[in-house]
Amino acid sequence: MEQIFQVHWEKVFDLAFKKLGDETLAQDMTQEIFISLWEKRKKLDLTGNLSGYLYGAVKNRVIDYYRSISIKDGHQAEYAMLMDQKREIAPDEHLIFQDTAKEVEAVMQLLPERMRLVISMSREQDKTVKEIAAELNVSVQTVKNQITSAMKILRDNLSYLLLIVFFWL
Repeated sequence: MEQIFQVHWEKVFDLAFKKLGDETLAQDMTQEIFISLWEKRKKLDLTGNLSGYLYGAVKNRVIDYYRSISIKDGHQAEYAMLMDQKREIAPDEHLIFQDTAKEVEAVMQLLPERMRLVISMSREQDKTVKEIAAELNVSVQTVKNQITSAMKILRDNLSYLLLIVFFWL
């Protein structure tokens, strides 16, 4: 299993990342696929093309993910429509949104300069990991590590905002 993981992990991750556009989600999905492979190892007959099986596993998980997001978005839209029909954003809500943007920017300033640059290129300039790596003359893995670390810092420092938004809206 270790050898299979070493040989195929990057391909599975790259495919998931390409389809999802979210590194953390792609890492989680990749890990789930290999865990599932391990759990089903006695039942599976993989004498054929393992790459094909893994490609199919990514494809199916991505479809399931988007299907669940679509259902969730549909419920959220219905809920918003019921709770907030033709409601305009109040001036105090504009202030909250502005304050939230300032909080996010303040936490972004806490990031090391290089990490902040990578996040900016990824999120604001919409560049791929490979494009960022080429432009900064670093490895793709370095860029992935920088994005993962930055997102963890942002989540750790801004998690309280989710509670505020949840209770406010």
